[in-house]
Formats: sequence, structure tokens, C-alpha cells
Amino acid sequence: MDPSVWLIVGVCLLIALGFEFVNGFHDTANAVATVIYTRSMKPTAAVVWSGFFNFLGVLMVLGSGAGVAFKIVGLLPTDLLVGATGSNGAAMILSILIVAVFWNLATWYVGLPASSSHTLIGSITGVGLTWAWLSGKEASLEKFLDTLKGLALAPMVGFLGAALLFTLLARLVKQRELFKEPPRGSAPPPWPIRLLLIGTCTGVSYAHGSNDGQKGIGLIMLILIALMPGRFAVNPKLGEAELRETVAIVRKADATLASGALASHEKAVDTRKRLGKIVETIDGKGSLSVLALEDRTALRVEALKAASSLKKMAKTKGLSKSDAAILEECQAAVRSTVEFVEAWVTVLVALALGVGTMVGWKRIVVTVGEKIGKAHLTYGQGAAAELTAMTTILAADVMAAPVSTTHILSSGIAGTMAANGSGLQVKTVRNILLAWVLTLPVTMVLSGLLYWATAGRNLN
Repeated sequence: MDPSVWLIVGVCLLIALGFEFVNGFHDTANAVATVIYTRSMKPTAAVVWSGFFNFLGVLMVLGSGAGVAFKIVGLLPTDLLVGATGSNGAAMILSILIVAVFWNLATWYVGLPASSSHTLIGSITGVGLTWAWLSGKEASLEKFLDTLKGLALAPMVGFLGAALLFTLLARLVKQRELFKEPPRGSAPPPWPIRLLLIGTCTGVSYAHGSNDGQKGIGLIMLILIALMPGRFAVNPKLGEAELRETVAIVRKADATLASGALASHEKAVDTRKRLGKIVETIDGKGSLSVLALEDRTALRVEALKAASSLKKMAKTKGLSKSDAAILEECQAAVRSTVEFVEAWVTVLVALALGVGTMVGWKRIVVTVGEKIGKAHLTYGQGAAAELTAMTTILAADVMAAPVSTTHILSSGIAGTMAANGSGLQVKTVRNILLAWVLTLPVTMVLSGLLYWATAGRNLN
């Protein structure tokens, strides 16, 4: 490979890891806010503790899959991702990275708990829409809107869930100190309360690593696929036995598409053609690493487009459960030929996120602890908000949905303040909501403009 490409890849990887580093101290400040603000842990111990569990949360991807990561990669149009080579690929990646890091740093500097997830998703979508416009392609917001559903729903779950949990705790727990403002001075709370808050901090840190870490993994895999397709466009880990099994599953799905209710489906003919090309490419191969570059990129396009069609057809009304199961199995099988995560990518992201957690937490801790509600945060409010956030994020992992730790936890704090009758500080809530509302459109516009300025001439 040309040395200049190695240089571009190296620069992009460093910026991507920088994004995860910034994500660490930007978002994870939310996880340590309660234990620091309530003096349950000293700041240095808290951020090291949180950083370690963020690290573990990212590493869990190695054993449980990376559905969130692939959602991030999938936000870019498939034709753009596999066709972005040379200067166009570098412009695409750098436009995403520069805007994402800039917006994260800008909102951190003013102490606003804005969302790194929204920042990254907005930057990627902006580049994708600009590419479609410049290339004369039909712009699709389907995947963006699908991702947006989870991003929009999660803060509502955080607000209502934390409010209900706090109300339940207030009725069931007899230790009233749990619902009082931390006393002035440096005295920590009683041990039962300390253990509760340390436990919730641990859970949020781990959950943040598991979800946000996958976004960093997706970002780096996006870089590698775009700039080094010869190595990363397809999954080199699949051996002869796995490929033979995939071929069998694809042929089974093809037979299902050719009969019954699906035979007349508008997507059936096109999907069967794609499945045929997949079988033709991988049948009899001992590994996908033997494929020529053009075959690798073609396989990636066919596999992802076929998987998207299969996902939709599996939801066809009147389709039997057995036929739907066959289509879903085929979708997973063809995706496995092109979707994979390198272990070293996971470890690097885990380190960047974990180390980033230990830096720059103070600005956002003060906002979360003192400026959302009119009263200062109590032990019970912190615990309820963090328990809700932890549960919501881990549930999102199962559904492969990117969500915002920042939005969920900030909404949870606001929910407990409302449930307690403490009231909310209108100015702070307004500023936080403004950052939430602006993040997606601003990052979409900025990344789109930067991509247009750097790659537009090549695409017109």
C-alpha cells in the first residue's frame, strides 16, 4: 500500500481515538457526578474507578457482538463507503472526525452535557447526505430516522423511569438521610449510601463503555473499510466451513423467496439476484481473503443491500414464522461475511475511553449536581437517575440501538427533581435542551460543508 495512505490512515485513527478520549471525559462525567458531588468517593478515585469500568464495558464487545458499532457504520450509504478511495475517502473521514471532535470540545468547554452520540451520528449523516446531493443519488434518511427513534425515546425513559423509581424509593426506604442534600464540608455519607452510589456509578460506567465504546469501534471500522478495503471490506475470519454453511443458508432463503407469499413481493426478484451473486462469489472458497479487491467491494455491497431487503421482507404480513425465521437467519449469515470487529480496535477504543474518563470531569459534574434542579442533588436522586440510566443503556445494547448516556442521565436527574417537587433551573435546562436540539443539525451542516469543500469538485 502507498505510504501516503498509511499516513492518512494513521492520522484518522489518532483523531478517532481522540474523539473517544474526549467522549470519555465529556460523557463519563455524568457517571461520576453523583459519587463526587455526594462525596461518596474522592474525585481521583472516582474517575479512575469509572475509567476502569468503562474499559471493561468496551471489552465486553469481544464476547457479545457489536450491533451498535455496525449501526454506526451503516449510517453511511453503502455505495459511498465502498467507493470512497484516495482523497475522497480521506475527505469523508476527516470531515466526520473534525466536526465530531470540535463539537464535543465546544460543548464541554461551556459545561453543557451534550451528547457525543448525537455528535457522531450527525457528522456521519451530514457527509452521507452531501455525497448523495453531489453525486446525484437519491438521499435516504431511513437509517438515520431509525437510529433517531432510540435517541429520542431514551431521554423520555430516563425522565419517567427515574421519577417513578425515586418516588418508589421515597415510599419504601425508611432511611430519610438518603433523601437529604449532602451536608456541607467533606464528610462522606453513611456506608450503606456510599455503597449504593458507588454501585450505580459502576453500572453507568460499564454501560457507557458498552454502548459508547461501540460507537468508537464503529467509527474506526468505518475508517478502515473506507481507506483499506483490500483488508477490511470483508470478514477474513470466516473459514471454509463457515462459508459453506452460509451458502447453504442463502440457498434455503432463495428457495423461500421463490415460493409462497414472497414470490410476488416487489423486492423478491432483486434480492434473489443479490443472493445469487453472493453464492457465486463465496461458494467453494476457503477464505474471503483470497478474493480480489473488486470482488471484496462487490460482495460488501451485495451482502448489505440483500440483508436490508431480507430484514424488510421478514416483516411481510401473512408470512409464516418459519419463513420469517429463514429470512432472518439468512440476513445474519450474509452480514457476517462483511461485518466484523478486530480485537485490537476494541482494545484501543477501551483504552482511549478509559483514560479519557480520568480527565476534564469537573465542568459537567457541577452542572449535573447543582444546576439542573433548584435544590442540590440528594443521594436518592443520584441513585435513582443512575439506576435508570444503567438499565436503559444495557437494554439498548441488546437491541443494538445507539443511545446517549448524557441525555438519559441528565433527563433522569431532571425527573427526580420533578418527582421531589424541587423544581428545575429553567436557564440550565433551556441551555441543555438547546445543545440537544442543535447538536444534530449543526454537526450535519458542518460536516456536510466540510466534505463539500474538500471533495465536492471530485464528485460534481
